[in-house]
Amino acid sequence: MDKPKLATCSLAGCFGCHMSILDIDERILDLVDLVDFDKSPINDKKAFTDRCLVGLLEGGCSTEENVHVLESFRNSCDILISVGACAITGGIPAMRNNIPLTECLSEAYLDGPTVYNPGRVLPSDPEIPLCLNNVYPCHEVVKIDYFLPGCPPSADTIWEGLVALLSGKPLDLPYQLVKYD
Repeated sequence: MDKPKLATCSLAGCFGCHMSILDIDERILDLVDLVDFDKSPINDKKAFTDRCLVGLLEGGCSTEENVHVLESFRNSCDILISVGACAITGGIPAMRNNIPLTECLSEAYLDGPTVYNPGRVLPSDPEIPLCLNNVYPCHEVVKIDYFLPGCPPSADTIWEGLVALLSGKPLDLPYQLVKYD
C-alpha cells in the first residue's frame, strides 16, 4: 500500500518552522517510513505530484503569490496545518499591518537611512510578487484544519502532531508541548 503524502511550504516567514521539522533529528527516518514527501523545500520538489494527506504551512500571506500557493495547498491536501506564529497570527511580518504599504515601500526603497536609489525607482519587475496591503494568517485565506503554535514550534510538537494525525489518533498535544511561559 502506498504511504500517505506530506507537503510543506514556507510563505512569509523565516523558515524556522522547517528547521524544527529537520530538528526531529533521527526521527526524520521514522517520518520517511510513515510518509512520502511531496512538494516541499525539504526534498526540493517544486510542484505537487499527487494528492497529499497533510500539508504543513509555515508563514503568513504577504503577497499575491503566497495566496496562490496557499490556495493550491488547500486544493491539493486533505488536511492543512498552520505551523508557527506567522501562519497562525501573521507573526513578525504582520507588524507592518499598522503602517500603510506605501510607507513601508518608501522606507525600504526610497527614504531609508541606508538606501541608495538616486532614480527613486520602486522595484517593478514582473518576477517580484505583488505585496498585499496586509499580512494575513493562513486561516483568513483558506480553511485550516489544525494549528501547531510556537515561534517556531518545537521539533517534539511537530513530531507528536504528525504522528497522531498519521496514525488516526486525535491531535491532543500535552500542555508542555504548547506552553510558552
